[in-house]
Amino acid sequence: MVAIQTSSTTAPSDPAGQSLESLESRESPACDANRPAVPAASLAGAERLPRRRYRGLRKFMRNKAAVAGAIIVAFAVFVALLAPWISPYDPIATSFLTVRQAPSALHWFGTDELGRDILARMIFGARASLAAGVVSVGIAVIVGVPLGLLAGYFGRWVDAIVSRLADALLSIPFLILAIAMAAFLGASLTNAMIAIGVSAMPRFVRLARAQALSVKAEEYVEGARAIGLTDARIVVRYILPNVLPPIIVQASLTVATAIIAEASLSFLGLGQLPPLPSWGSMLNTAKDFVEQAPWMSIFPGIAIFLTVLGFNLLGDGLRDALDPREQ
Repeated sequence: MVAIQTSSTTAPSDPAGQSLESLESRESPACDANRPAVPAASLAGAERLPRRRYRGLRKFMRNKAAVAGAIIVAFAVFVALLAPWISPYDPIATSFLTVRQAPSALHWFGTDELGRDILARMIFGARASLAAGVVSVGIAVIVGVPLGLLAGYFGRWVDAIVSRLADALLSIPFLILAIAMAAFLGASLTNAMIAIGVSAMPRFVRLARAQALSVKAEEYVEGARAIGLTDARIVVRYILPNVLPPIIVQASLTVATAIIAEASLSFLGLGQLPPLPSWGSMLNTAKDFVEQAPWMSIFPGIAIFLTVLGFNLLGDGLRDALDPREQ
């Protein structure tokens, strides 16, 4: 009987069948001492990683001017993409009963010398102006960045040839070179894009070259070269990602310049050909009716001004947000 009473006074068990004493022994400080300690610096670094990841975005969102520029650019892109659905009239439909009518409830921005609705032409003209800016900058980036990376990474005779070519193109004013190339290629929007892209290419060559010269001296690039990685893999995997932030900033700023260049070429008759609309060609037509119909030049001019301002503000905001010195 004594043995039976002694066994009945053992420690109670938890639902899983384990005694509370065994659980307490597992959670004792002696057991914790055998566990590998997690460095406090690692925990702090893990906590800071998400913050670093979104630090640039938060800094960009705090910049009110940059946000305003992004909104303007987004609105212009929205209008250009949805032009067939939001345009109130056909942009090339003429009506001699409504020639040079002032802005009204029927025609919000008035009509031009052929009775065409200016608002409809501005909406469709946004396509030509934005396409000229984006495509021409795309040409400059696709051609200029690889040349700059090759010149900066390999150096020697490759650097000498590419740098002298870029210097020769930079010695000619941007707009003069674009006008000369557009006149040589012929009047069309496509040729204007090519001319603007080639004229803007030296900027990206110089920028990519300078960034490649700086990055290739880093220790991780030397380590990648020491373990036998090919030059192509080093350039694509280690140098190009570090070159992209300044390239993105420069591209956003160059789009604004390209839009002005396209408007200038269209104003001179070297860009979008009539009757298809573009903001520059609308200003070319409006110059003969400044006194009789000032609205023909006011609204396209405002559109060019706001779009260029938006891209400039966006570029400045991206430059501040992606600045490595602030990381």
